[in-house]
Amino acid sequence: MAANNNRSDHDSDENTRLYNPYQNFEAPIKSQYLYKLPTSPEYLFTEESLKQRRSWGENLTFYTGTAYLGGSVAGAAVGIVTGVKNFESGDTTKLKINRILNSSGHTGRTWGNRVGIIGLMYAGIESGVVAAMDRDDVWTSVVAGLGTGAVFRAARGVRSAAVAGALGGIAAGAVVAGKQVVKRYVPI
Repeated sequence: MAANNNRSDHDSDENTRLYNPYQNFEAPIKSQYLYKLPTSPEYLFTEESLKQRRSWGENLTFYTGTAYLGGSVAGAAVGIVTGVKNFESGDTTKLKINRILNSSGHTGRTWGNRVGIIGLMYAGIESGVVAAMDRDDVWTSVVAGLGTGAVFRAARGVRSAAVAGALGGIAAGAVVAGKQVVKRYVPI
C-alpha cells in the first residue's frame, strides 16, 4: 500500500515546514531525520481554532501595559520640558539634571497611571461587550471607547461623562479605522 503512494513524506506542503534539529552543528544529516512541523498554531480543541482574538485576560494585560508604557513615555517627555522651563539662573549642572529627573519621573508616573487605568477600563468593557454580544467588530470597540470615556469622567458629572464618552467612542472608532487602513494599504 505504501509503495503506491506517489507523494513522499518529505515533499513540501504549504501547511508544514521541514525542521532539522542538527542544523547548527554543521553535520551532514540525511533527509529522513528532518521533521515536518506545522506552520500554523496548533489547538487542543476545535473551538479554540475558530476564534481569532485574544482572551479577556490577554486583552487586559495588553491594553493596560501598552497604555501605561505610552502614558509613562509621554509624561516623561512633558516632564523634561517642564524641568527645563523651571531652570533658575545660577543653577549648577547637577541641580539642572536633578530638576529634569524629578520632573520627568513625577509626570511620567502620573500620566502612566492615568492612561493605564483608561486601558484597564477599555479592556474590561470591551471584553464584557464581546461576551454579551458574542461578536467582535468595529462597533464593539466604539462601544467600549464610549463606555470607557463615560466611566472615566463620571465623577465630574453627567455632562463631562457624556462628552468624554463621545470622545472615547470617536477615538476608538478612529483607531480601528486606522488599523483597517494600515492593513489594507501598507505592505507589512
